Amino acid sequence: MRRFATYFLFYLFLPICTAAQDAKPLPAPDERYKADILLVVAHPDDEGAATPYLARAIYDEHKRVAVVFTTRGGSGGNDYSREHGPALADIREQEGRRACATMGITNVWFLDGKDTASQNVLNSLANWGHGANLEALVRIVRLTRPEVILSWLPSIFIGENHGDHQASGVLATEAFDSAGDPVAFPAQVAGASKRLEPYLENLTPWQPKKIYFFSDASDEKQFAGKGPAYSVKEISPSQKKPYWRLALEAAKPHLTQFPGEIHRLSDLNEEQLEKLMSDPDHSWWSEPMTLIFGKATVPTQPTDPIFPDVEQRKGPSGSVTAGGGSGVVSDSTQPVILELGDPWHFYGAFRHAHKLTNLPVAPIPEIAIKDGSIVGIPLVITRKPGAAREITVKVTAPSGWKVLSGEGKFLLPDVEMNYLRVELQAPQIADNELKGRQPDPIVVSGTAGDKSIGQAELRVFLRSSALPQ
Repeated sequence: MRRFATYFLFYLFLPICTAAQDAKPLPAPDERYKADILLVVAHPDDEGAATPYLARAIYDEHKRVAVVFTTRGGSGGNDYSREHGPALADIREQEGRRACATMGITNVWFLDGKDTASQNVLNSLANWGHGANLEALVRIVRLTRPEVILSWLPSIFIGENHGDHQASGVLATEAFDSAGDPVAFPAQVAGASKRLEPYLENLTPWQPKKIYFFSDASDEKQFAGKGPAYSVKEISPSQKKPYWRLALEAAKPHLTQFPGEIHRLSDLNEEQLEKLMSDPDHSWWSEPMTLIFGKATVPTQPTDPIFPDVEQRKGPSGSVTAGGGSGVVSDSTQPVILELGDPWHFYGAFRHAHKLTNLPVAPIPEIAIKDGSIVGIPLVITRKPGAAREITVKVTAPSGWKVLSGEGKFLLPDVEMNYLRVELQAPQIADNELKGRQPDPIVVSGTAGDKSIGQAELRVFLRSSALPQ
């Protein structure tokens, strides 16, 4: 009887003891959203700037790609139907999702930025709600855990020079630096304190390994050697088509933006398409496509292939490799300094703060505007305590330009940072004279007494049409 009782108790408690020894797995990150590449762009159709490379990565390197659109494109044009504003934004969101799905990209997010037509990145950041959308993008980076981020180049070059494009690159850079920092948006990485906790998100800090950019500049040859180059004409081994052809198919859902061109291309046979896309004046993509290296948290060289070296171990210091370059923030001892202001002034500080001093920068600041319009030259005047307060501003411009405001003598308030805007009226030029016209140099110089306090130069290209400054 005693032996039976012993056996009974042994078998009674055996399941409990066995269960206690088994480790209970904790929930893991959702692998459905893990990405190798996170593309961050401003508008639906912007993804097309990178689709030849993405086709290579998806079809032949078997990389997982996710896309973030920072706006829904509601203030863009509609050349296909009648809808505008919020209704157009609804349509463009669907066009963006369909275009991505053409390449098998189903993880697509939209932020709350408002489509802003200007060439000033700060206008876009202000109109978007910079902080809230940065928090949202950091959340997506922590959710998707990308190895590489691709985005628009945060820099000013003649071309479309869209402020929204640049702003998406600014947010992508900030998210690259913040997502791995546990004190940045800490509620995102805090564990839930109770069931159905609505605020603490239980994400994990995540540091992407590399960030690259692409540009909307008219002259893409100037970026040669600034990063890895990929042929858009190369034939995909798996799809038996050139990468530009796969990218072209993915662009077709964007009918609101260029319906005439899409319909025209759809009517061409393969031979005709090949001939058209071989013409540099009509091809949608440069050959080769250069992705501009930003920085990395793994040992790499700017022109190294994006993959497969992303899995290398961090260097001993774990610091960001930025590819060299000098700082752009001046530490001058001059008592009063006059410099070109925002957005150029912002980018100088931005590149320095985010260790992107290797990024290409126009040797002389430049912008393209519509002829006959008003051009603003923003100035920042830094004054040390006790320095002279009266300054003189002089503008030198080519014949035909008219200075409207900002020239003459000014008395600075007794603060460190002052802002002044010089405005000029550009000449009206006949269309046949605009083609091939050289840029007009505008120079703004300042003096305090008989001493120079610096000058700001801006090369202005006059065009028959351009985004507002």
